[in-house]
Amino acid sequence: MANPGMLYVTMQPKLGLPIHQFHEWYNNEHGPTRLRLPQIFSNGLRYRAADGKEPEFLAVYDIVSMPLLETDTYTSLRANRSPREAETIGQVDVKRYFWDLVSATESPLFIPIEQLADDEAESILLLSLEFKLSDTADAERETSMWLKEHVSSISKLAGWLRSRVLRTSSLESGSPISFIALHEFSKAELATATHLLTSSPLGWNDIREKYATVNSQRLYELFYVFGPASRDLHNLSRLEPSTPNFTFPDHKTITSAATSTIFSYVTNPDGLEIPYKLEGNPDPKAPVIAFCNSLLTSLDMWNPLVKILKAQRPQYRILRYDFRGRHSIPSPPVPATLNTLADDLSSVLSALRIPKLDTLIGVSMGGATTLRFALKYPDKLGRFIACDFNVASSPANTEAWKQRIAIAETPLEDGVPGIQKLAKQTVERWFHPDTMEKKQETVRWVEDMVAKNNLEGFRYGCQALWDYDMKAQMKECQVPALLVVGEGDGKGALVKAMDGFKGLLGKDGAELAVVPEAGHLPMCENPEAFWKAVEGFL
Repeated sequence: MANPGMLYVTMQPKLGLPIHQFHEWYNNEHGPTRLRLPQIFSNGLRYRAADGKEPEFLAVYDIVSMPLLETDTYTSLRANRSPREAETIGQVDVKRYFWDLVSATESPLFIPIEQLADDEAESILLLSLEFKLSDTADAERETSMWLKEHVSSISKLAGWLRSRVLRTSSLESGSPISFIALHEFSKAELATATHLLTSSPLGWNDIREKYATVNSQRLYELFYVFGPASRDLHNLSRLEPSTPNFTFPDHKTITSAATSTIFSYVTNPDGLEIPYKLEGNPDPKAPVIAFCNSLLTSLDMWNPLVKILKAQRPQYRILRYDFRGRHSIPSPPVPATLNTLADDLSSVLSALRIPKLDTLIGVSMGGATTLRFALKYPDKLGRFIACDFNVASSPANTEAWKQRIAIAETPLEDGVPGIQKLAKQTVERWFHPDTMEKKQETVRWVEDMVAKNNLEGFRYGCQALWDYDMKAQMKECQVPALLVVGEGDGKGALVKAMDGFKGLLGKDGAELAVVPEAGHLPMCENPEAFWKAVEGFL
């Protein structure tokens, strides 16, 4: 049976621990590691003192069922903490409290904080009142009854959002019993919350004489909401550039202070791990450009364009991620669809608490996914650039993908695996003749990228391109768009195809930009010309 409660942690960094180092560790390592266990942690919230007292920082985690905090799943987090975490915690005065939930009373206006955008959540006020019970037989009953009246009176105040009453957890059997009342107010009601902090609660004097004493009265404001993914570029960028890269114990997350880059992963609801890379402007409110790569390539295919983008548009945060099918996929394996791929991107954005992208840029299967995302999630997207793709599949293309799967799965021949053969054939098909002749380094780079694709992932991932048709929905598109194609893609056939459907998109159609001296991946083959084609739209 569920026994919901709370992990309540107060923290005061000691002298000598730089504040940005403290926050970067907590926001990028400590918090997300816990939020990756949704079966235990419902959320993770960080507060800063608004009353001028210490400890200055508070972290609150809602727990699905308190006994889960005694399982190996949770206790192993502390047992296997990284050396950096152990060293940092040693420089912080930390106190942990475990509370069982007794009651929760919510305003009709209340929305769970983790469901709010950051700008809506920031500075929500938390009034925390802890009451330590006396040894009197009736202390718990009488204090509990008074707390019901206390919450009722608080709920009538302006700006009130929620009140919760919690009791010392059964996990701490033998400890003195306390209650804690947590009252949340909108950030506009600081005066109200401050008055409550300094005044005696209604009817408290009658309880104080016999049953309980006030152990703590604190006022905090919320300043950070965790998700299950590392995203704090702000504090990372303020570490000394000479700070070594930090690799997490699972080797799936790397943070770089020198480049202000986070490489990590998001776990999808179906168990798929989606690697992502977050970089660029470290301001948490900076607009975000995201990229969808083509089938068989990785997020690294955007390296040449990202280099230009950082120099020309430094105002952007930049998000890249690897498609479903690039790496291993969950069992039992199922064919991908464009809807699945659009949902995957939505999951990544949710995990990183990005409510809306400024721009989404996709190529090939990434271009089709970009259009699908714009049609399915228009509120999450400001504009998009879709490159070198088609709006509908054909039986001939489906058959071609089946043949490519067969090539990829052929056994070694002359020491060459099938996927490597497919890589060579694919790049020859993709690239413009000028690229093949004059840019051998680019050819080898993309061939190597393709050859490293997971075989099973490719088999099921490419099926997103087997049977789809978005023509009928294109008029519904509400998101501004630019279409781009390499002049030599399909020996010019894709230029004609995209020119044929550009007018179907949205109310007024879309512009089509043609990139010279490029084939299927113009941003890899001729990044400078690709930038010229898109810079005005950005």
